[in-house]
Amino acid sequence: MEKPYQQVPILECHEPLVLIPLEFAVVSPHPYQQLGAVYGDRAPYYLRQGVVSALRAAQTHLQKQYPAWRLLIFDAYRPVAVQQFMVDYTFEQVVRTAGLQVDRLSATQRQKIWEQVYQLWAVPSLDDRYPPPHSTGAAIDLTLIDETGETVDMGSAIDELSPRSHPDYYANSTDPAAQKYHLHRQVLFEAMHSAGFQRHLSEWWHFSLGDQLWAYLTNQASPNNPVVARYGRVS
Repeated sequence: MEKPYQQVPILECHEPLVLIPLEFAVVSPHPYQQLGAVYGDRAPYYLRQGVVSALRAAQTHLQKQYPAWRLLIFDAYRPVAVQQFMVDYTFEQVVRTAGLQVDRLSATQRQKIWEQVYQLWAVPSLDDRYPPPHSTGAAIDLTLIDETGETVDMGSAIDELSPRSHPDYYANSTDPAAQKYHLHRQVLFEAMHSAGFQRHLSEWWHFSLGDQLWAYLTNQASPNNPVVARYGRVS
């Protein structure tokens, strides 16, 4: 189930993971820990040092337009064990939502559900060539909070397994509420893109800098100046 971005080579720079500073808002308690995911000796709110610096630049850009708004971090570094936990959890949720039972699934049903799950989640691979983006400390899931401290409405929840998760889902809508959702997504994108991040093609909340997906998307945009990934899996 290899994805095109996983063909990008990784030249690990050995930059350390650092705790995300308090100048950023975070979702607390952490949503995956609440479900039972175990992070071991690291909290969820770690990123590579260079990614934190870029995140700071993104928030500065955001506040030029919206002075009291802040980035709200949902998830950052994710050990492969947590990736596996969330993949399994999502599989069970899809089965339950469909009114099915795991032990009674046909091979075809099981395959179709796994295809759904892997539309959202990277394979929890321990192969150094194919690290899940979040396991590199270079990927981050985030949204925005406004001047009142309320989460800005993006028109769908983070990790929602539906077409609404696509960044441009509301782009061509004439509905005023939908237009506002798209505007909010664009505000987040512009802040992150200004600092060098690339956005996941299917998830409005997922951004990365320095991992394979970032390198792949950067090379798609600028094929004459190819880059490689500088962040591999953090053990």
